[in-house]
Amino acid sequence: MFPIAFHPIYKHPLPDGHRFPMIKYELLPQQLLLEGIAETSQFFEPGMPNMEHVLAVHKPEYVEQLTSLTLDARAVRKTGFPLSAELVERELRIAQGTIAGAEQALQTGIAFNIAGGTHHAYSTHGEAFCLLNDQAMAAQYLIDRKKAKKVLIVDLDVHQGNGTAEIFSGNDSVFTFSMHGKSNYPFKKELSDLDIALPDGTADDTYLVILEDTLPKLIDTEKPDFIFYLSGVDILATDKLGKLGCTIAGCKRRDEIALELCHKLNIPVQCSMGGGYSPDIKIIIEAHTNTYRVAKDLYY
Repeated sequence: MFPIAFHPIYKHPLPDGHRFPMIKYELLPQQLLLEGIAETSQFFEPGMPNMEHVLAVHKPEYVEQLTSLTLDARAVRKTGFPLSAELVERELRIAQGTIAGAEQALQTGIAFNIAGGTHHAYSTHGEAFCLLNDQAMAAQYLIDRKKAKKVLIVDLDVHQGNGTAEIFSGNDSVFTFSMHGKSNYPFKKELSDLDIALPDGTADDTYLVILEDTLPKLIDTEKPDFIFYLSGVDILATDKLGKLGCTIAGCKRRDEIALELCHKLNIPVQCSMGGGYSPDIKIIIEAHTNTYRVAKDLYY
């Protein structure tokens, strides 16, 4: 059975009417338990990370301002969240959940974080609901401790992983792959090692053919010994912050393609959930739950 990082602090209180669906972090673990996809024993509560791991990918000035709550108002607005001590603790615990999950995936083959996928966090600032880059931290952690020689980050969120691309620019130990909406946020894209920008309305057939054609070749070429998978469900046609046209079935097939490759090739993988902004919360939970259903079928 695979480990799943979760802490009650993941569901952070926000002002009424805020567009970020925090409730999903409470509902998703409940759904996994309800269906028997996961047992209580699989969940672990991440502690606080060693700041050494944070500073391995984020600049000291930014980390100091974030943790002392002295970010200027413009920098806070850019994150999309009101800054507070509890929010900072939340972001740190999410990051530790991904670091600890990556460590455990070396033994279990796969690990999950109920939150995470904070790929818009740069080395110098946060933006778009991302303050600290959890998968970047965990990737650097594995490299620094010689637990992995080559890491592949597979970012299939609808938005480009701009922060991740910036953090690992020029770093040959981490290959960044982002497949995203061409006209979606961020409007100024960074350069990942491989970017595939999809036109508005791209539906299941086109999306899945491109992924099936790209990912096996990429793994064969780069030969990673660890993969981070960002499984955002904002590729759905129903998503209010995405512009692609995928169905729930297509999104599940995407997960199958990615995770079947990891399983078949015996490459450990850590999965962070990423975005999902469909107006109906049931659609978000169903799509996220599918990722775990796929993993259960493969790894149990």
